[in-house]
Amino acid sequence: MQNEPIEVTLKVTGVFEKLGIPYLIGGSLASTLYGMIRATQDSDIVAEMCPEHLQAFVSALQDEFYMDDEMIAESVQRKTSFNIIHRESMFKVDVFVPRSRPFLQSQLARAQRQTFNFDTEISAKFCSPEDTILAKLEWYRIGGEVSDRQWRDVLGIFKTRAGALDLEYIEKWAGELEVGDLFERAMKESM
Repeated sequence: MQNEPIEVTLKVTGVFEKLGIPYLIGGSLASTLYGMIRATQDSDIVAEMCPEHLQAFVSALQDEFYMDDEMIAESVQRKTSFNIIHRESMFKVDVFVPRSRPFLQSQLARAQRQTFNFDTEISAKFCSPEDTILAKLEWYRIGGEVSDRQWRDVLGIFKTRAGALDLEYIEKWAGELEVGDLFERAMKESM
């Protein structure tokens, strides 16, 4: 599989779409789409899964992915994360089942559909560039501000998308998410 990360991820998002589960692809796949390319060992998907989705989700993917349905059920119940591993490629997909909060609703509403051409045309919803920056700033803060990868991803989006970002939106949410200082620092470093 030449485009393994995206192809494997799209298998999972295809199931979310069939089941009507709101989702978005974030993490390094989103930051690579909008910023600088970097290798990744996994993909990150935020999905509003509910217990009634479990059986259909597992049934749709269990032949192609290693998964622990009990762990998935617990993650959905507790609003945490789980992972599944593509059997053929061993590529890991992390699924984050979020607690509802205003920033999540904004992210989902602003998700952008991206289309890819492999054997057929396929599309999926990605976190917007602004929301990718904000999510990465939040993860950077939560992680003790030591992840060079998170920081480089943020700077890469700022540099690549200079002039095209909605800075007022980022500034508003940076304040709400208590990462305003990091937003200002990233702006300065990316110039």
